[in-house]
Amino acid sequence: MLSTSLALFIFSLQCVQGTMPPVTVEKITEPSKLGEGPYWDADKKVLYFVDVGSNRVHKYDPATRTLKSLTLDGVTFIIPVKGEADKFVISMYRDVVLMTWDGESSEPAALEVIATVHDEDGSRDNRINDAKADAAGTLWAGTLGPIVNNEVTPEKGILFSLAKDRSTKTHVTKISISNGFAWSPDSKTMYYIDSATGKIDAFDFDITESKIGNRRTVFNFKENGVEGLPDGQTIDTDGNLWVACFGGKQVIQVDPRTGRLLRRVEIPALNVTSVVWGGAGLDELLVTTASSGLDRPEEHPMAGCTFRVTGLGARGLPAQSVVL
Repeated sequence: MLSTSLALFIFSLQCVQGTMPPVTVEKITEPSKLGEGPYWDADKKVLYFVDVGSNRVHKYDPATRTLKSLTLDGVTFIIPVKGEADKFVISMYRDVVLMTWDGESSEPAALEVIATVHDEDGSRDNRINDAKADAAGTLWAGTLGPIVNNEVTPEKGILFSLAKDRSTKTHVTKISISNGFAWSPDSKTMYYIDSATGKIDAFDFDITESKIGNRRTVFNFKENGVEGLPDGQTIDTDGNLWVACFGGKQVIQVDPRTGRLLRRVEIPALNVTSVVWGGAGLDELLVTTASSGLDRPEEHPMAGCTFRVTGLGARGLPAQSVVL
């Protein structure tokens, strides 16, 4: 049982044109080393996420404030399989894995490798990073290269998709740190982040054929004076992106159609890693953060916690599950 005396924080929501009413930022879990991959199950009303730094998969139930966990080497995301109880798609290093888990046990009931990427010489030290399913249930994921002296080897990763027949297709190469995915409400545009570029890119998206094209930048962190690097992202019903800022202590809201920075939401953790819409009305922004790698960790007591942000006046779409 998590502590019921959860810390409550009120921060001002900054708008580019002025000051908006305060929003509530509430800690809901204890720290992770590297919290990532949040997925809100709108049917079960629970949050799944991973701690990449501790090789842990978590399920948080806000109704009971309980956390159930298991350990899996190399895991970076967890997404339920549509129409199949207790089935999830996860990553384990370079493998895409079908996991059977009841959400309560400390061990999975079964693990089945369904696809492997980077199976050629010279790239077997790469690993899968972030992933998400589109509205058709197709899994999109990306990879990053070996980490040497705490630095990711640049341009060694790929962006790929997993077809229903469990084959993979590489769409983009020379990726450095593959991260956030999001799709426009009409599924005609895919938004994508390679964190090392400091940019949010868009692709024309064909959901039927699982094809992307016409890559272009819709938001540049440096040009807009945004601290940190873009990490995970999600989208609201108005088509605006909400982007985690690693090293920036904030989540930003961006209109990708105009390139305009709309809001900044301060988070009490330096390294903000990812975001997802949750809650009964999908109007709560759930935010993961990281605690590892800080120069002065004593200055960041909330680092690594998961947070719930309310009062934003926006809502999201249900997270998609994978169709196999």
